[in-house]
Amino acid sequence: MVNLAGKIALVTGATRGLGKGVAIGLGEAGATVYITGRSGQPTHADIALPGTLADTALAVEQAGGHCIPVQLDHAEDQQVEALF
Repeated sequence: MVNLAGKIALVTGATRGLGKGVAIGLGEAGATVYITGRSGQPTHADIALPGTLADTALAVEQAGGHCIPVQLDHAEDQQVEALF
């Protein structure tokens, strides 16, 4: 495995699926991982579609990485600009 200590990564759509898996893998490799998505904390609406930034951040940290979750909607240019 490549050592990504000291590197920074950004994973969009990291609340579930492939994005979540990529974020965890980067964390395992030692990267600082910024994750973005629309679902920050669990709500009643999330019951039908599980997975939140908080869930992914915990999984990245448990894998040995450092995770910085950022709740935003990538369809909103101002939110994306603020992130960068």
